[in-house]
Amino acid sequence: MNKSLSAGLCLLLLFPLGAMADGPFDGTWKIDMSKMQMPKKPDVLVLKDGMYACKTCVPAVNIKADGQDHAVAGHPYLDTVAVEVVDAHTIKETDKKGGKVVATSTTTVASDGKTARFEFSDSSDTNGAPVTGTGELKQVAAGPAGSHAISGSWITASIANLSDNATEITFKQEGGALTMTTPTGQSYTAKLDGTEAPYKGDPGISTVTVKQSGKTSMVETDKRDGKVVGVITSIVSADGKTMNVVFDDKLRNRTMSFVAQKQ
Repeated sequence: MNKSLSAGLCLLLLFPLGAMADGPFDGTWKIDMSKMQMPKKPDVLVLKDGMYACKTCVPAVNIKADGQDHAVAGHPYLDTVAVEVVDAHTIKETDKKGGKVVATSTTTVASDGKTARFEFSDSSDTNGAPVTGTGELKQVAAGPAGSHAISGSWITASIANLSDNATEITFKQEGGALTMTTPTGQSYTAKLDGTEAPYKGDPGISTVTVKQSGKTSMVETDKRDGKVVGVITSIVSADGKTMNVVFDDKLRNRTMSFVAQKQ
């Protein structure tokens, strides 16, 4: 065996394949908002007799709608919620954690009561600029008689003008491990064999496992304090240009999907 060939074989043995070539997940991916499928399970809200309830929040929220901060327990992203009734069709919500505003939203129900528009700013799980956007809700069941127009069962029909920091994610596969980073500060480095690893930068996720389920597919399982809160299945297309992603929200029992384009 000649010396150069011997040296080449040594390098092959010393460096894992992931360090020698890009993996199928490598690169920055951007969500195609036109191909996002929102959850079909509705959110249930009731605003009546001065009280606001989010019945499908986990845990459920039930506070006075007086514009003042009210303590809520069991939510990793916030510890107080304030709901202000602006008029018969509009409410404003302000979420705080440790006295600091982490999210605001304004929702206005249309005159026919069947749709609603909302705008939001959310920094509850970001270490950078807040995530901002607008969207539309569709009512699938009316609220109780005599309640505010926001009451009822609502599904998110669409989201628009979502800031770029919420639509991009970067992966790097190397040495049998996958590193994930986002513009809002979330990250992990996990082996692709399902070994549990720390999840950084998100108050609602403490650990993660990633299992490569096929040549171009993987399953990410997010946990909070040992309990599974979400499962993300990602499949890269044969040409490597798109990634189909399905997010199964185990905490709220709902599913959404989207397509991401490689940048």
